[in-house]
Amino acid sequence: MSVEERMRPATTFKPELASLNMGSMNFGLFPMLERFKSLEHDWEREHLENSRNLIFKNTFADIENILELGNANGTRFEFECYDVSHLNNLRHFLDRGLVRTPLFVQTVFGILGGIGADPEDLMHMHRTAARLFGDRFQWSILGTGRNQLPLATIGAAMGSHVRVGLEDSLWIGPGRLAASSAEQVLRIRAVLEALNIDIATPDEAREMLGLKGAARVDF
Repeated sequence: MSVEERMRPATTFKPELASLNMGSMNFGLFPMLERFKSLEHDWEREHLENSRNLIFKNTFADIENILELGNANGTRFEFECYDVSHLNNLRHFLDRGLVRTPLFVQTVFGILGGIGADPEDLMHMHRTAARLFGDRFQWSILGTGRNQLPLATIGAAMGSHVRVGLEDSLWIGPGRLAASSAEQVLRIRAVLEALNIDIATPDEAREMLGLKGAARVDF
């Protein structure tokens, strides 16, 4: 799709927040074919197999165009960073004045083609983000697959926000499929509360991220 097609939901509905991936990368989902021999739909096998030759395209020109379209309607971005290079790309756009702080930096772990899912990878991404952005960013953790809840817990203990949901992981525990994204949200909420970490209200989250407010969207 063209950038304009990819951005049509944001330009049409003018949401408070949208995702923006900060670089092109190989995006390999095909290892799942070895783990799951029986798939329900034919398209699943084809989709996974095709990822052997998939380039997840987000060029500097693409990112600049997306920023311009989002900035025009007040939509801010969750900057998805799959590797250290993506953090440096974000710093480039910050230096050019095309993004404004506080940056919402979503560090993504465990996709083949991006950084791994070891706690050391998490530490390295956080150290790099802190060096590049100082106190001008809000940090969040996205772990894929079975890494979702463990990495979210480690990140939260370090002061990060967390993201969970079926887009990133189908699991609620070892060998147990989650019934819904809501089940994963309730699980990580229980973990956070056990760590005595406060849960932000929607208004508090909007303030932290510098969002425009629900009254200024078109849906």
